[in-house]
Amino acid sequence: MEIKKYAVAGTTESSDIMIIVEPSETNEVAITLDSSVEKQYGERIEEVIVTTLHNLGITSAKVSAVDKGALDCTIEARTVTAIHRAAENDSYNWKEMDSWNV
Repeated sequence: MEIKKYAVAGTTESSDIMIIVEPSETNEVAITLDSSVEKQYGERIEEVIVTTLHNLGITSAKVSAVDKGALDCTIEARTVTAIHRAAENDSYNWKEMDSWNV
């Protein structure tokens, strides 16, 4: 999938995460994270985002995440939604996503 435009998924409410995706001019994935639990879980949050991007075939994107204590499943769901919105893709392959090991 190719990132075509700016897109957002999620909120900054407690136990949620806001994922912002936009095209990258540098042809690489760059992630910035702002989290209330970054010291404890920052590496894991970034790992879930990177793995989800990899599973979707994303090799170029700017991703910003504002986390308020989201669980892994929420991080993955918000990332998938933001990527599909940014790629203008409304086709989801849920069976394929079941086999991901995030």
